[in-house]
Amino acid sequence: MAGRKKNTIRIQYYRSAIGFNVNQKLIVKGLGFRKLNDTRELEDTPSIRGMVKKAPHLLRIVEG
Repeated sequence: MAGRKKNTIRIQYYRSAIGFNVNQKLIVKGLGFRKLNDTRELEDTPSIRGMVKKAPHLLRIVEG
């Protein structure tokens, strides 16, 4: 499977987690975000999508 490209997803941390549930803060940290408006490109797996789905008011999927 050499040369096979993995599907990736771009996620942006666009709203502060201050004042939200501790579990939602841990989701943001678990995805690797450190600063607001940071964008990460992660492997597109059901677990990553589930984490984004738990905090849709803090994270967004960026197209393109």
